[in-house]
Amino acid sequence: MADGAALWRMAKDSKVLDLNSSYSYLLWCRDFAATSAVARDEQGEPMGFITGYVRPDSPHTLLVWQVAVDEAHRGRGLAAALLDGLVTRTAAELEVTTVETTITPGNTASERLFTSFAERHGARLEREVLFDTGLFPDGPHDAEVLYRIGPLPH
Repeated sequence: MADGAALWRMAKDSKVLDLNSSYSYLLWCRDFAATSAVARDEQGEPMGFITGYVRPDSPHTLLVWQVAVDEAHRGRGLAAALLDGLVTRTAAELEVTTVETTITPGNTASERLFTSFAERHGARLEREVLFDTGLFPDGPHDAEVLYRIGPLPH
């Protein structure tokens, strides 16, 4: 739970992620720690995170909610390492076989992260619009494209 404030700050500083309330990050760290991961520097301070959850109607699917790396630590493969580690852990502990995420068109870093993940793991990658722009009630919002990766090899 103590990492919630740091995750909120990283999400805010990313200038790419939809920023949720600080309260939601505190809850996330409490309720979804088993399907999330935090990378720490030598002093133990959070420098990157990945949040996710197992879909209730698809118990072998990990939905990756957000991935962020502190600006000072970008470009070192930290996001890929976090994603690989989280999927390996949830596959072993929760029998996850599929990874999903949504990405807005033009978020090149996320597109590359998840495309390269699928390639590294020899898994099929399917894309389709999950939420079109007209579904968002709070003003203009880009479409959210669902990336479905799997089945993952054992």
